Amino acid sequence: MKLDLYPSAVTLPQRLHHQYWSNQPELKTTEPEAPSSTWVKLQQPPSPYSHDEALLLCQHSDNEWLAWVPDYGEVVVHRCQFSEIQ
Repeated sequence: MKLDLYPSAVTLPQRLHHQYWSNQPELKTTEPEAPSSTWVKLQQPPSPYSHDEALLLCQHSDNEWLAWVPDYGEVVVHRCQFSEIQ
């Protein structure tokens, strides 16, 4: 029995022309309040032995971020628990 792994009549999707994209309305994306890879000041450190600054890793939800705190590790922080370092 022979398996035909490469059918001769494969239909590839057609490429969309630039005109098509230029006529479409621009998609609005919401920017996070603080970009990832930003150091922030924590209102209250997660532990008495950890630092009071954290590195934002990625947005966890609309109001929460996954952050890395030196001498503690990863933690999820709410937007009201930190402020950007000026």
